[in-house]
Amino acid sequence: MEAVKNSQVVPVVTKSTSAPVRQNETRYRVISILSPVIMLVFWETLVRTDILDKRFFPAPTTVMLVLAEMISSGEIFDHLFSSLQRIVAGFILGAIPGIILGMLMGWSRGVRAFLNPIVAATYPIPKLSLLPLIIILFGIGEMSKIVVVAIAGFFIVLITTAAGVRRIDPTLLQAAHNYGAHGRKLFSKVILPASLPAIFTGLRLSLGTSLLIIVAAEFVAAKQGIGYLIWLSWSTLSVGEMYAGLVVIAMLGLLFTTGLERLGKRLMPWAEDFRERSR
Repeated sequence: MEAVKNSQVVPVVTKSTSAPVRQNETRYRVISILSPVIMLVFWETLVRTDILDKRFFPAPTTVMLVLAEMISSGEIFDHLFSSLQRIVAGFILGAIPGIILGMLMGWSRGVRAFLNPIVAATYPIPKLSLLPLIIILFGIGEMSKIVVVAIAGFFIVLITTAAGVRRIDPTLLQAAHNYGAHGRKLFSKVILPASLPAIFTGLRLSLGTSLLIIVAAEFVAAKQGIGYLIWLSWSTLSVGEMYAGLVVIAMLGLLFTTGLERLGKRLMPWAEDFRERSR
């Protein structure tokens, strides 16, 4: 009888808790869609009523027409692919060592004592201020832009990963030890899963920073790319094309964030379940 009662209780609890979660998700999704729509309508209205000068703030519909023309001509794709290649290469080059060193810093007090002063001294340096030195070392070609993106992303991933490892509950580690988890098994079964939310937070921040850095680097050290397009458009007062480049950057940021969120949900279902239950 006890087993029957338990089997009847579980579906009822699951159903009662999952329905509000789905309703909340739908509501939040609608809000997420409405907010940019309201902003664009407001912007369009201000331009149409001449409150904003359309020479400097073109209407969203005008920007979309310019972007459509650049898409049909293929011009935007040349710039987009150049920037994407630099972002992806720099992101990988910075994220992988950032995760590895961050895990070591979080886990080993000796490594943390050795690296903390170096990180504390070098992290606050504006990464774009290093671009002249990087150009001297790697030339004005692709490698210099990849390296400056990698440096910017490296520190963010390093710091968030180390913090994630240090926040692991000691009770969890003790329980793993009691069950015989040591060395590689402890790392793969406990440390890595427990620090994944912090790692993904660092990766998201790193990708956003990569967009900022690559656009600025392409202002001064590129002949192709979204940053170069924005700078050239500003120099020639092609305001529509400049805003089209800004729209592309915004869309890239949205796609990067959404993609990493979906990947995180697949790799960390337990973390997502906890967030849902805590709402």
